[in-house]
Amino acid sequence: MSQIQEGISAQVLNASVHDVRYLTALLRGVNFSNRATISITKGGLIISVEEARTLLATAYIFSSVFDEYEYQPEAPPPQPSADSSSSANPPPATDVAFEIPLNTLIECLNIFGTAGTSNSNLNPSTKTRQWRKVGEEEDGDDQDELRGSGASRRRDGRGRGRGRGGGASGNGRIDQFFGAEKGTAMRVSYAGPGYPLTLLITEDSGGPTATCEITTFEPEPQLELPFEADQTVLKIILKSSWLRDALSELDPSCERLTIIANPPPASGRAPRASAQPRLRLKAVGTFGSTEMDYPSDKDVLEACDCPAPVGFSYKFAHIARASRALQTSTKTSMRIDRDGLLSLQFLMPSRGPQGGNTSDAFIEFRCLALDEDL
Repeated sequence: MSQIQEGISAQVLNASVHDVRYLTALLRGVNFSNRATISITKGGLIISVEEARTLLATAYIFSSVFDEYEYQPEAPPPQPSADSSSSANPPPATDVAFEIPLNTLIECLNIFGTAGTSNSNLNPSTKTRQWRKVGEEEDGDDQDELRGSGASRRRDGRGRGRGRGGGASGNGRIDQFFGAEKGTAMRVSYAGPGYPLTLLITEDSGGPTATCEITTFEPEPQLELPFEADQTVLKIILKSSWLRDALSELDPSCERLTIIANPPPASGRAPRASAQPRLRLKAVGTFGSTEMDYPSDKDVLEACDCPAPVGFSYKFAHIARASRALQTSTKTSMRIDRDGLLSLQFLMPSRGPQGGNTSDAFIEFRCLALDEDL
């Protein structure tokens, strides 16, 4: 503790949280690549992870998530100048950024094994998939939400139905991280470029305490995938459970996922049985293809803005990277611009520090479309 208190006024960041489970869930949501860039701003932390210069995931952790959050940005070094007036008005301080091994940070937060579960219902590498024939029921297997609420599925080739042997629709919410059991508290500090990220972690007031120092690195240029809001051709808001259950049905060997959307029927016309679905997910893989249709129902699609037919394909492995964020979120915003750039924003419900109110953090995935057209 004395190492953290010594020179505390010179720290760029000092923050604390009484329970690390929510913070850890946000970090796990983007933990598909070990090297992450952390940007410290006045409003909170921004954690960015990228893959193959095609996929960019960002977790926005607002300062209100922490019980304490103190940020003192470093002012840039003064530049020599003959003009004395310029030295009287130094340039403003800039945000601080560094790279860090994300796995190491998560392991430190879970050093006492109390940072919450890391299992994902959609990650094929961490969950055994149980396959069964179409129409075959398993003991204790509830009726498929997609069928029960009107969404339809069609399989071609050798695609087969799958039992979700864990009941994904009822598990994995952020709410489970706020049980009555004791949590692990954490205080984090950062002194600036060249210094490690220091974590002071304690299980309870009278329990063991651990101090971790994680090496930081100079950040490399980040991937930029700007989303032009005025060029949006599709915007959908739906419960995360709908998308989570749909993706959990797909064969992990799928190679690409195509998102298809259509405008609503003309005003005054009743939808026909043969009408195009408002939203369709089509997965193509080694064993055939699978199509899942979402009806134009407020209980399914809370909002759907699609002026004209839209269809873009994405690498399924990139979409699957969002499984952990999807598992612990409540709502999903899906947007696509005219160039096919996909933006998935996941709302991560939170409880304020010590039970107070706070802004919900969110995670965003942006993914470039494949070159092929429908």
